[in-house]
Amino acid sequence: MVRRSWMLLLLMPAYLCFNSRMPPIEKRWQVASPITPEADENLKGYVPALRQILFNRGIASAAAAEEFLSAPLPNHDPTLLTDMAAAVERIRRAIAANERIVIYGDYDVDGVTASALMAETLRALNANVDNYIPNRFDEGYGLNVEALTELHKQGAGLVITVDCGIRSTAEAEHARSIGLDMIISDHHSPAADLPPALAVINPKRAGDAYPEKLLAGVGVAWKLACALLDGAGSSLEPESLLDLVAVGTVADLVPLTGENRALVRHGLARLRTARRQGLLSLMGAAGIPPATVNAGHIGFGLGPRLNAAGRLADAQEAFRLLMSDDVHEAGNLAQALDNRNRERQEITRVTQARAAELAAADDPDKLILFAHDPAFNLGVVGLAAARLVEAHHRPAAVSGEEGEFTRGSCRSIPEFHITEALDECADLLDHHGGHAAAAGFTVLTSRYPDLVSRLEAIARRELGGKDLRPVLHADAEVSLIDLTAGLLHDLERLQPTGYGNREPAFVTRAAQVKHPKAVGREAAHLKFSVTDGWVTVDAIAFRQGHWAGQLPPKVDLLYNFEMNEFNGRQSLQLNVRDIKATEQ
Repeated sequence: MVRRSWMLLLLMPAYLCFNSRMPPIEKRWQVASPITPEADENLKGYVPALRQILFNRGIASAAAAEEFLSAPLPNHDPTLLTDMAAAVERIRRAIAANERIVIYGDYDVDGVTASALMAETLRALNANVDNYIPNRFDEGYGLNVEALTELHKQGAGLVITVDCGIRSTAEAEHARSIGLDMIISDHHSPAADLPPALAVINPKRAGDAYPEKLLAGVGVAWKLACALLDGAGSSLEPESLLDLVAVGTVADLVPLTGENRALVRHGLARLRTARRQGLLSLMGAAGIPPATVNAGHIGFGLGPRLNAAGRLADAQEAFRLLMSDDVHEAGNLAQALDNRNRERQEITRVTQARAAELAAADDPDKLILFAHDPAFNLGVVGLAAARLVEAHHRPAAVSGEEGEFTRGSCRSIPEFHITEALDECADLLDHHGGHAAAAGFTVLTSRYPDLVSRLEAIARRELGGKDLRPVLHADAEVSLIDLTAGLLHDLERLQPTGYGNREPAFVTRAAQVKHPKAVGREAAHLKFSVTDGWVTVDAIAFRQGHWAGQLPPKVDLLYNFEMNEFNGRQSLQLNVRDIKATEQ
């Protein structure tokens, strides 16, 4: 992101600071090749740095550049999604008959925002609608037979899933057997056999014609809402729901490319008008100014607070906040989620420490890391796995126990598709599913050692002999004199950036270090200045406090360039991703 403040340091979850004074894994730098003369000529309407950045992202013509920088909402017909027409027809029939419809969502931010989006849409269409979000601890992820049976007993005739269900074959068969119609909308990777639902909407389905395959669950739900609202005569405009789409999309870490980037760009514009009372109250609790909210604020501020409900207790708290239009109720719910998030941070810190000990006690040459403790809180094991990946650049699985089952969460690296690896272990597992970079599993505890052995063998096959040092990409080498407020203004046009659409990064060589000091909780971060003798620029290096007292006189820096905003003052700043001693 271009504009960032010290507030983000305060928003940063405590677990990210854990053990941050320890030297991180060595990183490789890859600086992009210079722009070609032809592309440079085609993009001559832009400043040189922006030309180079666009070229690095595969954009080499003026038309493509304008399309990328303006990020218009694509006009893709939602009926291109397989089964969309059948789903819309069934939902409209249920509305006409006043049939009870239940939205069945996941307990993470993507699922909760998708649930709220679908509930608002159906209520605008005068549907008899309710929602259901399973409890992470009592029911686990996704559909479950007991919940579907109870919903049917309570009079539900149609269940619409959001952000879950694509691998729930047995549960869909059960629903059909008791006369409960089901529409599945999901974005997770399908298995070979789809659930026998009335409609299965997922752009990752084989043969699906929808052009954007990487929508979040809330993005798929939005396409369903667009199809339902088309020609329905409702006053609800699909674009008014994009604030929810932006929050769920950023929080779920789907790539901010293509349609996702456009959805988030327009959703952030909606967030800045603060129409939705629940999100306005949550921004207040997190200390985020609505007028300048960006993708980073979602990732570090709004997302963790919404997630905290499902991680520690009941995700219905987050759903109620998003649906509330009462300022007092929303304020109380937002404060409760903020308090819940603080509790989650402390539990995560302890879990992170224990997971790091378990991983360190194992074979340091392992290509996949495991940390299992029966006492782990299952709501934060995914965060612990993410920290292990960050620290070691290896796939990681962190798990705890519930009854006779071990439940785990996995995070991975670009070189290893974790869900495909779990697919190869399906005969051992009770449930599993996810993406290339994140997945979850449930396995009988008696079979957990076999799962570990199987995944280790797959990791040796896929990763053996590869250079697994993480790569940091930079767009260009620049001098400090090139870093101006005008350049920042040009970089702002690239927003939103995030997962899959990295923020522009630069390298500066042989910068002189001035006034380094460790700052933040547990002295986790490093603040300093750099100069070339003529120009001096402030710098912050998050989670690099280990450099304090050890910086050589001259350093090479890889960084993002931004405007630091603190206490109403603005200053140019380097957000340093990595530091290397300048070679003499």
